[in-house]
Amino acid sequence: MKHAAFKLAGVALSLSLAWSASAEPLRIAADPVPHAEILNFIKKQDTKLDLKIVELTSGVNANELLANGDVDANYFQHVPYLKDQEKALGKTFAVAATVHIEPLGIYSHKHKDLQSLPEGATVAVPNNTTNLSRALFLLQSKGLIKLAAKFTDPATTLATPKDIVENPHKLKILEVESPQIPRSLDDVDLAVINGNYALEAGLTPSKDALGLESAEHNPYANILVTNPQLANDPRVKELAKDLTSPQVAEFIRQRYNGSVIPVSAPQS
Repeated sequence: MKHAAFKLAGVALSLSLAWSASAEPLRIAADPVPHAEILNFIKKQDTKLDLKIVELTSGVNANELLANGDVDANYFQHVPYLKDQEKALGKTFAVAATVHIEPLGIYSHKHKDLQSLPEGATVAVPNNTTNLSRALFLLQSKGLIKLAAKFTDPATTLATPKDIVENPHKLKILEVESPQIPRSLDDVDLAVINGNYALEAGLTPSKDALGLESAEHNPYANILVTNPQLANDPRVKELAKDLTSPQVAEFIRQRYNGSVIPVSAPQS
C-alpha cells in the first residue's frame, strides 16, 4: 500500500511539475474576430490557463511567427491553408484541435440576388491559393461558373480561374488580398469574403450573404496549430480541451448566430 501511495504521489508530483515547467503564458496568434474573441472567453472561464493573445494585423503571417518561435500556437486557419503554408515555409506543424467553421460568403452592395447579375460582372475573390480555390468552388455551387471535371473535391484539388470551363455571365474574376475584399464591395458586383473578415466589416454572413458555403462536410474548419515539439505541452492540451468544450461551442452559437459554426462539441 505504501508503495502504491508513493507511486500515486509521484504521478501527482510529475503532473504538477509539468504545469510548473510550462508556467509561462501560452503565446497564441489569432485573428481579432472571431478567434481572439473566443480565446478571451476562454481566458475568463479557465483561470488556470494563462493566455497571451497576439491579435494579427494585415500582412502578418502567423505561421512564420510560429516557425520562428515568436508564438507558441496560432488559431486562424484551416487545414488546406496550413498544408499550403507548410510547403511554402518548408516547415511541419501540428494540429492540436479542430474548432469551428466560418462559411465563406458571397456579398454585394449592388445586387439583391445572384440571378440579377449583368454580363461581365466583376467578382472579387481571395488571392491566396487555397481560399481562391474555395471561392471558385462556392461560385460553382451557386451555378455562376463551372470548373473542369477533375475539380470534384475542394479539400484535395486547388482550382484557379484558368480552370473555369463555363462562365455564362462572363464574370471577371479579380484576385484581392483577403482582408481588403470587404473594402471593395462598392467597386465590384460581388465579393467572396472569408467569414472572419465579413464579421470584422460588420456583415452578418447568415443574414447578409447572397450565397453561403455549406457547413456539411466542409473541409475548412478552423484549427489550433502549434509546433510538433509543443504538441504535448500541458498548456496546449488544456487550450485544445477548452476550445472543443460544450461551453465554447455554446458561446460560438450564441454570439455568432450561425455565422460561425462549432464543429467539435455537441450542444450542451
